[in-house]
Amino acid sequence: MALITRVSRLFRADLHAVLDRIEEPDVLLRQAVREMEDDLGRDEQRLKRLTREHAELVAREAELTRSIAELDEQLDVCFGSAKDDLARAVVRRKLELERFGKVIARRRQGAEETLVTLRVRTAENRVRLEGMRQQAEVLAEEAPRVRADDGRAAPDPAVRDEDVEVAFLRERQRRGRP
Repeated sequence: MALITRVSRLFRADLHAVLDRIEEPDVLLRQAVREMEDDLGRDEQRLKRLTREHAELVAREAELTRSIAELDEQLDVCFGSAKDDLARAVVRRKLELERFGKVIARRRQGAEETLVTLRVRTAENRVRLEGMRQQAEVLAEEAPRVRADDGRAAPDPAVRDEDVEVAFLRERQRRGRP
């Protein structure tokens, strides 16, 4: 059983070595950088959209507050004139606006929480992206040297005349000829 385990371990190690040679870390890292740039772009677009939506909600909330203040003034006039029926209609509109204001306030609060989370995540992703870009630059600089030394580089098929002369002299020496 130990022999089978050792053989399978050697086979897996050889397979992993082959895969490591096939995978080029600089290429994989550049692809990861592109994917992260795309994700960051989508997050930034979402951040812009959410910021715009939040601003609209804040403006809507301010508008509702002004409308409720106007309705309060109208109620003062209605009660001062003893117009209870008219006051009831104004109270109904005020209640509707207050309830709508609560809905807007919840949506604004949710948007604020999402904005904070998204801003933090975007900032963290920018830092990670910059780190990955730096790693990609380092790997790109090292890649030509590694590829030349890793045994996968194709040998230079051209044989120079000097190489032929040196090999010829060695062969002649081995055979005992001056």
